[in-house]
Amino acid sequence: MTGGSRGIGRAIALELGKRGATVAINYLKNHDAAKATIEELEAQGIECTRIMANVGEEAGVESLVAKIETQFGRLDILVNNAASGVMRPVGELTAKHWDWTMDINARGPWLLSVAAARLMPEGGRIINLSSPGAGHVLPAYFVVGVSKAAIEAVTRYLAVELGAKGISVNTVSAGFVMTDAIDAFPDELGVREIARRPTPAGRVITPADVANVVAMLCGDDAEMIRGQAIVVDGGETLLHR
Repeated sequence: MTGGSRGIGRAIALELGKRGATVAINYLKNHDAAKATIEELEAQGIECTRIMANVGEEAGVESLVAKIETQFGRLDILVNNAASGVMRPVGELTAKHWDWTMDINARGPWLLSVAAARLMPEGGRIINLSSPGAGHVLPAYFVVGVSKAAIEAVTRYLAVELGAKGISVNTVSAGFVMTDAIDAFPDELGVREIARRPTPAGRVITPADVANVVAMLCGDDAEMIRGQAIVVDGGETLLHR
């Protein structure tokens, strides 16, 4: 899985590992976090490894898939969780900001899904991560929101084209979860307060909540869920507040 060293990615890695998966964590810069997550997985008896690669670049994608093929020979589940982006109003963004965000958040998952599908047997699963900003306008979220809308569209197209190979593709759209990623939002937007307040479900969303849905989509019971964006937000986006 990409972006598996911290936050939601770490929770997904732990949950899939607990359910019997051998976990390969991809990361880009944070060696310490990746090492810590691997140690945590190993402490629970989960077979795992870490692979550094930039999934925003074609060479990084091919390198990652080649290493997985060499080490494991196959890939049953791909979780595209890695994300980045520039939090600024539309008028303060440049083409470079656009390219960086779209390359990691949308182009990378597309390229990686196509490459990974070559290693997948029938019954393979691809899960992309999105956010409510794909369909709702959030402050200073323009280019990230567009990239998340793109990954949801990528999910639908891949679900149809890879369906013939017996591979299912879905998206999990996570609401505001209190992780390090929240720090990317400017303080004046009040996103931390949103993440801390109870949802209509009566409590905040946790990384484990998202991980459980990802794991569910990887199971046999989700066989006929294809090309969908499953929202995990405790009902928060149903409200206008």
